[in-house]
Formats: sequence, C-alpha cells, structure tokens
Amino acid sequence: MFKKILIANRGEIACRVIKTARKMGIKTVAVYSDADRNALHVKMADEAVHIGPPPANQSYIVIDKIMDAIRQTGAEAVHPGYGFLSERMDFAAALEAEGVIFVGPPSPAIEAMGDKITSKKIAMEAGVNTVPGYMGLIADPDEAVKISSEIGYPVMIKASAGGGGKGMRIAWNDQEAREGFESSKNEAANSFGDDRIFIEKFVTQPRHIEIQVLADKHGNAVYLHERECSIQRRNQKVIEEAPSPFLDEATRKAMGEQAVALAKAVGYTSAGTVEFIVDGNRNFYFLEMNTRLQVEHPVTELITGVDLVEQMIRVANGEPLPFRQEDLKINGWAMESRLYAEDPYRNFLPSIGRLTRYRPPVEGETARGGIVRNDTGVFEGGEISMYYDPMIAKLCSWGPTREAAIEEMRLALDTFEVEGIGHNLPFCSAVMDHPRFTSGNITTAFIAEEYPEGFNGVTLDEAMLRRVVAATAAMNRVAEIRRTKISGTMDNHERRVGDDWVVSLQGTAFPVQIAADKAGSTVTFEDGHAMRVESDWTPGQPLARLTVEGAPLVLKVGKIPMGFRIRVRGADLKVHVRSPRQHDLALLMPEKLPPDTSKFLLCPMPGLVVKISVEEGQEVQEGQALATVEAMKMENILKAERRGVVKKINAAAGASLKVDDVIMEFE
Repeated sequence: MFKKILIANRGEIACRVIKTARKMGIKTVAVYSDADRNALHVKMADEAVHIGPPPANQSYIVIDKIMDAIRQTGAEAVHPGYGFLSERMDFAAALEAEGVIFVGPPSPAIEAMGDKITSKKIAMEAGVNTVPGYMGLIADPDEAVKISSEIGYPVMIKASAGGGGKGMRIAWNDQEAREGFESSKNEAANSFGDDRIFIEKFVTQPRHIEIQVLADKHGNAVYLHERECSIQRRNQKVIEEAPSPFLDEATRKAMGEQAVALAKAVGYTSAGTVEFIVDGNRNFYFLEMNTRLQVEHPVTELITGVDLVEQMIRVANGEPLPFRQEDLKINGWAMESRLYAEDPYRNFLPSIGRLTRYRPPVEGETARGGIVRNDTGVFEGGEISMYYDPMIAKLCSWGPTREAAIEEMRLALDTFEVEGIGHNLPFCSAVMDHPRFTSGNITTAFIAEEYPEGFNGVTLDEAMLRRVVAATAAMNRVAEIRRTKISGTMDNHERRVGDDWVVSLQGTAFPVQIAADKAGSTVTFEDGHAMRVESDWTPGQPLARLTVEGAPLVLKVGKIPMGFRIRVRGADLKVHVRSPRQHDLALLMPEKLPPDTSKFLLCPMPGLVVKISVEEGQEVQEGQALATVEAMKMENILKAERRGVVKKINAAAGASLKVDDVIMEFE
C-alpha cells in the first residue's frame, strides 16, 4: 500500500480523503493557495505545500505546480477529489509520465467519458438512449442561436468539460441562448480552462438519477445502486438521497447494468458515476459519466456500508474488489443537504465573510437509532472566500426508512448553527417539510415550481406555531426569573413574574397561561388546549433543546426587545412575549418602513463587475441585462425590473463591489 498520498484539491473533499487515508495508515500531503493558508485541510494533512495565488487558474488547476508539490514531498499517489483536475486527461497523463499513481480511472477513460461530447457519441454507438442535441463545437453566439432554434426551445447550454453546475444555462428563447452561450463559455474557461460548449434539448419534468459504479483492474465492475439528485437550483444539486423514491427494482437493475456495461466499454477503473434523466414513465436516458468521486457519495456509503474513497485507493494499488454485485444490498435510506454560502433571502446569491459561529450537529448514532454525518472543510473563525465554490458542508442523515431519514435531517438542520454569512440552511429545512418532497413526487423543476418568487422563509402551520409559542413562553419565564435576581432590588420592591402572557409571532397573538413545576412548564392556550414543555435552556444560549408534548424541538435563539428571534424549520420569526398590558400598548406603536431603493441597481453580493451592458441616458426595458457580476466562479446577469432611464453609472468593469454597493441609478 502507498505510504504517502497527495490530495490535489481543497475544502471538504480534501478533508474527507484525509480521514480515510489516516484510517488506512497512509500519510497525506495538502496543497493550498494564499487564500487557503489557514484552511482546515491544510491543518489536517501531515504535510502541506503552497501552490500560488487565490484564483484556481493560478493555483489548484495548474498541473506544473501540483507536479512540483509531488516531487517536493515524494508522494506516490494523487487523489484529485472532484472538480479542479479530477477529470483532466492531461493531468492523469502527466502523473503517469512521472511514475505517480492516479487514484482514479486511466487517462483514456477520462478522455472518452470525461468529455461530454465524446461520451455522448460513445453512448449512442453503444445503443444507449441519449437526449437530442448538437454534439459538435459551436463557434459563436449566432451559431448557438441557430442550433438552439433547430433543436427547439427550451435547450440546455453546457460546457463540455463542465460539472457542479458551472458553465450551464437553460435558454427559452434566442436572447437567452445568446446570453447563456457567452456566460457559459466564460465560466467554463475560468473554472476548467476549457471553453468548449455544446447544446442539447432540455427535457421538461425530468428526474435526475445517477448510478454509482466501481471497477477494479481485474475486470470486475459493480454498481452501488442509485442516488436521486432532482432537487437542484441552477443545475446545482442541493438535496440528494439514496435510494430514489421513484425507481422500482426492474428499472434500478436495468440502469445499473447499463452503467456497468458503459464503464466496461471504456476500460473504466475506480469509482465513477453514470448520470441519467428519467421521465415520468421510468424511461431513462444517458446524460453523462463523471469519471471521479461525486460530491454526494456519502449517501451511497451510508446505505451500502462501502467506503468509496478506500476502494478507490485500493483499486489504484491494484487490489481486486472485495465484493460482488449480489453482496451489495440497500440498507435503509440516506439524505444529504448541501450547506452553501448562499443567501436564500437574496435569491441565493453568494455570501462571503467570516464564520463567527460554526457548530455542526454531533456526528454518529442518534437517540432515535439514526445516523448523522457532516463532511466539512471549514471551522469557526475561518473565512469563506470569493474565489471558490460556495459549499461549506454536506450534512447527511441515515434512517431505516425514508421518513426516518427525513426526520433525522430535520433535527440535524435545526441543530446546525452558522452565523456571520448568508447560508441556505433555512431553505434545506423548508424542503424537508415540503409535502411534495416528503411524498417523493419530485422533479428537477421542484425548486422553480415550488419557489417561483424565490425563497422568503417559511410560514409555519398552526400546529408548529403553537409548539413554538409554548416553548418561547416557557423560555421567557426562565429569563424573567433570572432578571428578578439582578434587577428591581430596591428595599420593599420585589419584582414578581406573572402567569399571564401574550405571545405574538407571524402576525398572530396567542394569550397563554403558564403553570410551572420543578420538571417543566404547562402552557395553556385560550381555547383550553395545554402543552407540556421541558427544557434545560438557560438565557444567553443560542440553541434551545426542548421537549414539547413529548416530541423534540430545537430552536435557534437570538435576543430582541421583549422577546426572541427564533429560527426553526426554515422560518425566521420575531417572537414577542409580553404581559397583556404591554401587548395592548405595543399595538399602538407605529411601524418603521425600510428605505425605498427602487431607483438603484444594488450589487446583490460581493463580487467583481465583469461587464456594464448599458450607458448613461439609455432607456432600458424590463428584463434587459444591465450588468454582469462574477462571484464564486459563477456569472450573475443583473436585469432591469421595470422600464426606466439610466441616470448615472457608478461602477465599471473590473471593479470589486460589496453587498448593496450602488452600480447605477435611474431617473
């Protein structure tokens, strides 16, 4: 077995590989850019080598710099993780020439399958159904518009070397095809060093289901069942699960056998994923093969018990697979929520800054017999950089059934504390409670259909509202008792804690009465319904773990005057707990309105201005492109929300802007 492996990657996947290498007794080497000098993967590795400036195209994807790091440290093998150089045939070939083992497939298989255009041609020759499209290279935006019109809208514009949602756009008309081609080409060049683009028909109402394959150098290949990856936003997966709630045994077997046959046809070894689009009748079409470890591999590990990174390392070392197809059963159900540094309340735009608080849930077996796992590459006090992918962590749960896995995920998300940046934890929580998701009736259009106006938080139903009311009333009583001990201590003036309170939240007021004993509190509503609350929460703690009516409830707690800021299950609530008299007086207070910013185009996230598309004095129409801002390797086109005339432009191409900086003003 290898004595030392270099990991040509960063973030959570580098940390993930280090954990398995450590378990196997293998030393690890990390590489890092200036921006990652204090990163977690650097601290975890046995050695670390500096490879250049923050931009990936000057550090992590520069093959010569990785090769220098290998020579410096004497690493015998390289694990590429995902993204960056993981699917670059020239990188695998450079390692081969150096006599260093690539922990991945052979370079001809990367060349054949890693390129989406070539892989589609091979799949077609092998008799695999593929989505209609144009497989040739496209020269310019005019040709992209012509081809898109011939295929028929909507179309998907994709980077040939793409992955992770980078370099992908859906176009519904000529204008979007033109804009999408240019943005995809730019993103592909910046992210992969390869700006080739192809176009295919966009299949509406599809499911995205992928098959995990594993093959050794002795002719053995197996599939480790499927993952459902239909919950996507801008072609970027957000929630994944294994197995799929949609597949039956016959379809699973057919897809698995086809994936294995395709892998064998190109002499594939190591772990790989064959992605399919599946329609409502369970017809499946080959989409692409990812010749690397997938981001969502933990859910497969949780239902099969197979450590995929370990198997990749053993296959690279020439060992045969230790199991056959019939040994690989599905055990239970697993969920993965990707925690992104993206603000769901600002249309999921990237958010950068320091993690002032980062407390993931406790990993391992839970009190309910499930499992929680968190793959991460950050730490409290660390910084989220604008240079790389916005993923912070992958929170996974396992349960014996799909319902149990979802419930474990709900509680894990409620327990996960992240402060200092915008993040999508509330959105992940909202999905876990969404009736359509819990029913399993999902497609890749789920987010677009269920959140057409974006995400504005969750409106809790009556049952959940009452649980929060009971919990906060009990918490307020604890806080009030504490306050009596440090204030109102004048002689002959004793501060008394009352039993009658009005809890106001989500536009509704609930008068309640509290009766407390040593074990907890009983909160009684006006209609006579009583709820039992037990908790060991003390004022000042940012997380309250309670039991309400015998069921666990976890609240993230902040302080506001006469109440709490409560975050739970995707809702962000201002909860006021007042005496009846205070409540009556509060109703008389005027409401403060936010300032009117409708005459400004504000920068929605920290980023770099790529292009200003209009001039001062120009009349613009609703939906017209005004500016393009790049952040975290993604280009964002900012469009006019209504007709108007540009009065003043405050930013130029190349400018670095903060959130809410004014890009331009309108008359």
